[in-house]
Parts: sequence; C-alpha cells; structure tokens
Amino acid sequence: MPTTIILADDHPLLLNGTKEFLEKKWFKVIDTATDGNTAYNKISKQVPDIAILDFDMPKLNGLEVAQEIQRNQINTKVIILTLHKQESLLNEVGKTIHGYITKDSALEELELCLDSINNNNTYIGKKLKSTVHFDSSTNASIETLTATELKILKYLEKNLNSTQIAEELFISKRTVEKHRSNIIKKLEIDTTNQNALFVWLKQNPDLFNT
Repeated sequence: MPTTIILADDHPLLLNGTKEFLEKKWFKVIDTATDGNTAYNKISKQVPDIAILDFDMPKLNGLEVAQEIQRNQINTKVIILTLHKQESLLNEVGKTIHGYITKDSALEELELCLDSINNNNTYIGKKLKSTVHFDSSTNASIETLTATELKILKYLEKNLNSTQIAEELFISKRTVEKHRSNIIKKLEIDTTNQNALFVWLKQNPDLFNT
C-alpha cells in the first residue's frame, strides 16, 4: 500500500508542486491544508502515515502541529519543511518530528526523507547537517573515547537512559553519568544545551552501523 500523506503549506505554488512531485513518486496525498489549524484537524480525522508541514504557517506553525499530534497520540509521523535552519528544530528530530529538510533542497531530498521514515529512521537534510557544528573532526574525537564510553554512546543512541545503561553494563547509574560527562567533554559538545548530545547522535548515525 502506498504511504498516505497530508501536505500543508501556505504557499499554493509550493503546495501544488510538492503534491505533484509526491504523486509522481507513487505516494498518496490524501489531503492538503494552507494553515496549521486546518492541517491538524485533517490529520486528526484522517490519520495519514506522514504529515509534511511547512514550518511558517498561519494559526499554528508546523512544530506546534507536531506537538499537538504527539500530545494527542495520533499515529502520524511529521516532516518539517522550512526556509530556516534552526537549532531548536534540530533538537526536535526524534522527539516531536521525524524529518527536517530545507525548502531549497526539498524535492531532491524529500523522497530520501520519506524512505528513511518508512524504515523507522529519522532524517535531517544534508544542507542542515553542514550548518551544525559536526565536521570531519568527529571521527578523531571518537577515537579518544574508551571502550566503555563507546558502549555507553551506543546505548544512548538507542535511547536508553542512565538507569537502563547501568543495568546493561552492570555498573552504577552514577558511573554511567560520569562516563556520559566525559563523553560530552571529549566530543566538545555544548554543555549549555540539554539536547546537544542527542542531536550529535542523530547527526552521526554512520558511527553505529558496525
């Protein structure tokens, strides 16, 4: 069965262009909207597999719609399309939204993004990745981690909390948190942002394919 989609954008040309593109790729666009409130109402009634939402929309923005979807436990995954490159949106990937891509590369990446989400992964646009502070020094930083720290990093990537990791490794929660603190220091991750490590993990999925 084709993936069902509701599409929302307050620019008619972009809305229609994206709809045509998706239908050519055999996705099923079941409805569209030009503001966030209408988008949410249609999503709550029709429950598509995926909602593709412009960030800047009247009444509710794309992220606010995503938050309402999560709050009301609607089984629809959300992709945010935007002209903006925002750290706050990156922090929502894997939490309230599943994909985040910029409009300047949307059609090139939209199919990749949808395929990734259909395989239960998240997706962050390539241009967005290049604007965040993760670069070729990543691998060099990883090499400074101990075997235990690498194990903990892999468990964190699987969304385990400190208590669960402690149980897996037969160590105390306090020891896990000390290792986590060391990881953050070694990887030079921003300690002022609670979600920075989570975003770092989402930006570096290839490190955990082995």
